[in-house]
Amino acid sequence: MLKCPNCQCKDLGKIGVNQYYCWGCFIELSVSKGMILTHQVEEDGTLSSLDDLFDEHDRTVS
Repeated sequence: MLKCPNCQCKDLGKIGVNQYYCWGCFIELSVSKGMILTHQVEEDGTLSSLDDLFDEHDRTVS
């Protein structure tokens, strides 16, 4: 089961193909090639990557 690497929440909403939204900490997640990519949604709707905040191990889909 997919969980947020930031807050460990499992309450994720599906917003697209391999795209999710974490209701625990309000970040967007996408899954590509077994890795979770994390993004913060900015006020203007653009996405900023948060991947550099997490170890590769924490972002691996199990």
